[in-house]
Amino acid sequence: MTRPTYVYDLAALATHAAAVRAALPERVELLYAVKANPDPGMLRTLAATVDGFEAASRGELRHLAAVLPGRRVAAFAGPGKTDADLSAALAADVHRVHVESAAELHRLAALARAAGRTVDVLLRVNLPVATPGAVLVMGGQASPFGLDPPEAVRLAADPPHGVRVRGVHAHLASGLDAPTAAGVAREVTDWAVRQVRAEEVNVGGGMAVDYRRPEHRFDWPSYGRLLGEVCDAHPTVRLRIEPGRAVAVYCGSYVTEVIDVKRSRGQWFVIVAGGTHHLRTPAAKGHSQPFVVVPQGGGGPRTDGGPVTVVGQLCTPKDVLARDAESGPIAVGDLLVFGMAGAYAWNISHRDFLLHDPPDFTTGDPLAVARNWGR
Repeated sequence: MTRPTYVYDLAALATHAAAVRAALPERVELLYAVKANPDPGMLRTLAATVDGFEAASRGELRHLAAVLPGRRVAAFAGPGKTDADLSAALAADVHRVHVESAAELHRLAALARAAGRTVDVLLRVNLPVATPGAVLVMGGQASPFGLDPPEAVRLAADPPHGVRVRGVHAHLASGLDAPTAAGVAREVTDWAVRQVRAEEVNVGGGMAVDYRRPEHRFDWPSYGRLLGEVCDAHPTVRLRIEPGRAVAVYCGSYVTEVIDVKRSRGQWFVIVAGGTHHLRTPAAKGHSQPFVVVPQGGGGPRTDGGPVTVVGQLCTPKDVLARDAESGPIAVGDLLVFGMAGAYAWNISHRDFLLHDPPDFTTGDPLAVARNWGR
C-alpha cells in the first residue's frame, strides 16, 4: 500500500496567483501569509507573482531565508513576540513589523536603539468594524490581538525613539465575501488616515473559502474594483492585503486508499489510511472535506452507493474527514482524492498522535497521481 500523499498542483497555483494579482489595483500589494502553507515548492512558485511574504514566527523567518535566500520578508506579525523574535526580525531586516501592544512596541524600540537602527512598524489595531458573515472574528471585541484604537492613536502620535510608525494593520475576521472584505478595507483605511495619518494600511486576509461549495470562489475581480475605489479616495496611501488560505487552498489534494468499508446501525463507514492527523482541517472547522472517488477495480467489499462517513485510523470518534457524503459506491482499495487541501492542512495537523507514518508529498495533477497510484 502506498502511503497517503499530498499532491500540490504548482501550475494551478501559479495560474490562480497570477489571476489574483491581475485583479488587484497596482497600488495594492499582495502578500502571501506563510502560515497557510509553508511548502517550499509553493513558496518558490508564489515568489514569481506576489509582492512579498508575511511571516508570523521566528521559525517562518528562518524557513523563508532558507527557501528564498536574499528575498526580504515583507511583514512580521503575530502576538506574543519575544525579544528573540523581535531581534530576529531586526536581523532579517524585515520590511514592516506588525506591533500588537504598547509593551511590544517599547521592547522593539529598545532593541532597535541598541542595534543602532530605526525600524518601520505598522500598529495592529482592534477596530470596531462590522464583519457580517464572518466565520472567525478576531477584532471589534475584547481580544488578545492588536491595540485598542485610543492607545494606537496615542502611540502613533508619540512613538518611542527607534521606531517609525508607518501606518496600521487590521486583520479583523476571516470568511468574508468580496463586498464585505472591501467594506472593511474602506473603514479601516478611512480610520487610519483620519486618526493616525497613515502612509500604509494592511487590511489583512480573511477572504472566504467555501468547503461545502468548492466551485464557489471569492470574487477577486469585484474585490479589486472595490479596493480601487479605496485607493482613489486615499491617493497617498499604500494598501496591502495578505491572504493565505484563499491563495493556496485549491492547489492541494490529499490522496489516500480505502482500507475497509463497514455498515453500522444502518450507516456506511469508509475507513482510509491516514486521517485527521494528516488533514486536520475538517475536524478543526467542522465540515466535510470534498472528495472524489478513483475506482481501482478491486473485487472486495464495497458500499451500496448511499451516503458514507469517511474516517481515518485514529482511536477517536473525532477522526472524521467527511460525514454523510454522497459519493456513489466505494470499494476497498479505491482511492479518495480530497480537494481543497492546500492550506491549513498538514501544517496544522496533530501529526504525532498514535505515531503513524507521515504522508508523502509530490507535485502534479492529483487525478493523474491517483491513476498511477502504486506504480
